[in-house]
Amino acid sequence: MAHEHKLEIFRGLWKFKSNTQKIWGVLAFLTFVTAIEVVLGIYKPEVLMGNVLGMKGLNWIFIILTIVKAYYITWDFMHMRDETKGLRRAVVWTGVFLICYLVFILLQEGGYVESVYRNGFIKRDF
Repeated sequence: MAHEHKLEIFRGLWKFKSNTQKIWGVLAFLTFVTAIEVVLGIYKPEVLMGNVLGMKGLNWIFIILTIVKAYYITWDFMHMRDETKGLRRAVVWTGVFLICYLVFILLQEGGYVESVYRNGFIKRDF
């Protein structure tokens, strides 16, 4: 049983007449975001090289743009927009939990390794 997909992106701000036009529209948006990332990666503006919350501002921009691209790939190309609210939440919250857990583990282990290099001895033995 086939059903029609929603033919707009950006919460209805950009509407299309067919699925093919929508695919090309999303592809154009993703290409634009990728082009911004590539240009920023090549030129690395000095203004964005300052420290913001422990990381360079440019790195934060890359992370945010990557999350935006992942969202639109999942939302439009994987048709999450057309799924039930429960399934969407299950997919999103599982990913959010796993990413938070990974960041926690990386920060813990990275801090330990950094302290070993700085102090030259093992602080705690597992």
